[in-house]
Amino acid sequence: MAGVLVTGGAGFIGSHLVEALVRRGDCVRVLDNFLTGRRDNLDEFRKDVEVLEGDIREPEDCREAVRGMDVVLHQAALPSVPRSVRDPRLTNDINITGTLNMLLAARDAGVASFVFASSSSVYGDDPNLPKTEGREGKPLSPYAVSKLVGEAYVRVFRDLYGLNAVALRYFNIFGPRQDPASQYAAVVPNFVTRLLRGEPPVIYGDGEQSRDFTYVANVVQANLLAAEAKTAGGDAFNIACADRITVAGLALALNRILGTDIPPVHEPARAGDIRHSFADIRKAEAGLSYRPAVAFEDGLRRTVDWYRSRRASWDKKL
Repeated sequence: MAGVLVTGGAGFIGSHLVEALVRRGDCVRVLDNFLTGRRDNLDEFRKDVEVLEGDIREPEDCREAVRGMDVVLHQAALPSVPRSVRDPRLTNDINITGTLNMLLAARDAGVASFVFASSSSVYGDDPNLPKTEGREGKPLSPYAVSKLVGEAYVRVFRDLYGLNAVALRYFNIFGPRQDPASQYAAVVPNFVTRLLRGEPPVIYGDGEQSRDFTYVANVVQANLLAAEAKTAGGDAFNIACADRITVAGLALALNRILGTDIPPVHEPARAGDIRHSFADIRKAEAGLSYRPAVAFEDGLRRTVDWYRSRRASWDKKL
């Protein structure tokens, strides 16, 4: 039985990691300040999890959280490109200073593995497809900068201190528990909940921008594999489905699954958004034995079912 700390464990991805770790019998601790995480995300397995309410911006909170842990899955971050454009300082404080604090705490505690949640946003203005590790462009947002810096710290801590740290570049993760109520809500929960209410999905731009939408179970799998990898330290890996879907195509797919026919409305494109995102996952296949277990359409159906089953509770918040 391993001791695993999940920072941001009350968030969307973090709570799915916590659930998987509890199910396999690990000793699980969560560090979360509940700025964007939700306590009810942990309700189903709360009795099996130690929850520390603290902040990765506070070094002492980080040191307390890693004490006695074997593995750190560092998911805590301030998400959203638009939010980072609006408030770059807060993004820097949480995503960069917070990550450095966690790396220092993990190093000093002698943890066996550290997995850092990075992002496809690091590819910036690189026009090449698919997106391939080692071929990054200029970052287009403070959020992208924060993830690039986090990856750089992961490499330095491997090289200087021998910390077995890995970065995973997530590509447009979606699934149950993703919050549609935030003004910075991701596109899938936003579209699903609007369509369930009979409202048109809102597309920023022409809708031909493409994404490699990745169901959350694939990210959980990648984290567990990365935590066990012994030769991947310092590396960054794309975690996606290697599939290219336009935002307009997402709206069509959701209409088909829901049995609706509600055309989207368009608003101006948002600053900092990448035009196309499509992953080459061969490095993760070779280095982590990662292969996406859940395809886009199957994940979309599971997500729709989850939001449909909880429609009343979400409608109150929207």
